[in-house]
Amino acid sequence: MDHRQDATGSASNRVRSVLGAVVLAGLTIATWWSWLGSDTTYQVDPVTGQRTGPYEAWQVAGCVLCLVVLAVVATMIGLHQWVVVPVMSVAFTVAWSGAAIAADRSGLWGVGAVMVAVGMVVGSYVVVSAARTVLARRQR
Repeated sequence: MDHRQDATGSASNRVRSVLGAVVLAGLTIATWWSWLGSDTTYQVDPVTGQRTGPYEAWQVAGCVLCLVVLAVVATMIGLHQWVVVPVMSVAFTVAWSGAAIAADRSGLWGVGAVMVAVGMVVGSYVVVSAARTVLARRQR
């Protein structure tokens, strides 16, 4: 009887992890779209004529803050770090890459995609590790 309970618990944990991963991926993509993906406007300095953008610093900061909150909440509800880190990293990188491919004329979108992916992996790992440390200390 204990064996069946363990198997049932394990199956429900897998379902919860899969559902959590799907929701997390969707929220990560929505975060990208809300802060960065919907902005394709470049700014031109009237004095120098230099073109910048399309993102402003406040947009990137807002996006990063929302991604931090997503990673912390995902950790708090019990998603394992080896679910949170790859799901968020892949979802954000794919969303960013889709827009970059469409807008890139230089062929350098791949370099940007690698930079985004590395940043997402490192950043989400650091945030999840910190959240796990805080949660473990609170449970003592």
